[in-house]
Amino acid sequence: MSQIRKEILSGVKNILIKVGTGVLTGKEGLDLVIIDHLVDDIADLTRKGCRTVIVTSGAIASGKHRMGITGKLRSMPEKQAAAAIGQGRLMRVYSNAFGKYGLYIAQILLTTSDLTDRKRYINVRNTLSQLMEWGVIPVINENDTVAVDEIKFGDNDHLAAMMANIIEADLLINLTNTEGLYDRNPKDQKRAKLIRLVKEITEDIEAAATAEADPVGMGGMRSKVLAAKKVTACGIPYIIARGKKKGILKDIFSGRETGTLFLPVADRLNSREYWIAYTLRSRGKIYLDDGATSAIVHRGKSLLPSGIVKVEGDFGVGDPVLCLTADGRIIAKGLVNYSAEEIRKIQGLKTSKIEQVLGYKHYDEVMHRDNMAVTKEKRI
Repeated sequence: MSQIRKEILSGVKNILIKVGTGVLTGKEGLDLVIIDHLVDDIADLTRKGCRTVIVTSGAIASGKHRMGITGKLRSMPEKQAAAAIGQGRLMRVYSNAFGKYGLYIAQILLTTSDLTDRKRYINVRNTLSQLMEWGVIPVINENDTVAVDEIKFGDNDHLAAMMANIIEADLLINLTNTEGLYDRNPKDQKRAKLIRLVKEITEDIEAAATAEADPVGMGGMRSKVLAAKKVTACGIPYIIARGKKKGILKDIFSGRETGTLFLPVADRLNSREYWIAYTLRSRGKIYLDDGATSAIVHRGKSLLPSGIVKVEGDFGVGDPVLCLTADGRIIAKGLVNYSAEEIRKIQGLKTSKIEQVLGYKHYDEVMHRDNMAVTKEKRI
């Protein structure tokens, strides 16, 4: 066991495991043998005092198999119908597998709207906390039956990244159909080497990740690396490993150099900052002068109207908006106290002029520091 892995694994209690479609399915639909192996390992972790949450794929693939469909599903209604058919069987398989160990599961289906609304976000967090306290294993999936592009996570890699923050995970394990992250596409390059440890997600690391998706899944390695970037930003280590390997979780927790380990950043985002930075979708852009940029990045200040030089988009009060330098570099994202129309009227002015121009002044700040997530080396 390397010293780094020893230190990370020694204190792990809350674990989030994301299982990809390529791991869960085979020629005969759901791969019951693989699922049993994973459940065996998770049950063993439970006996040792760990609390596990699963983010699972596989509903659409399961539904396709049940209906005898071999080709690609092209329309949204087809995908949603397949998910509706497959989700029930997927949960039954998990329930039966965990039931052998006297463990209960709970199904949770989500769309982004469940997490972007702060009250619903808190409700999700409280429900998960209660389930984990009861020793129940939450099994989470995107609600594909009702999700449309506007409320989709994109893929379960990003859903898992959001859930890791919500449950305050000590570790996220992304089980996929490759050994981990390679320095180049292993399908195209015979010289590809597995990267065992990533201390920092640089542009070179992102470039090494291919966007090619699994034939039965949604996300490729690039999606997993971008998810790793989000997870490590809030101080959670992240491992990509081959899910079809028997005993993979036992290998990881025994400290073997299995898969690719991404180390968490030292200067982490707190839970609210993470929610703003990665869960909310920006509705517009505010461009700042050098003085406002320096005040936010280096002095921890709020955004005042005097530092604003341009506004893009049509957003309302409370919407998430990006803050950029004059040359277009993102420095923050936050919730605005004024609408785009109002900000255009007061941009460049001192706070004392807000009421004179608008006829009212609800806040001195266009964006308060408490409602802002500031970039740390391009994290947002």
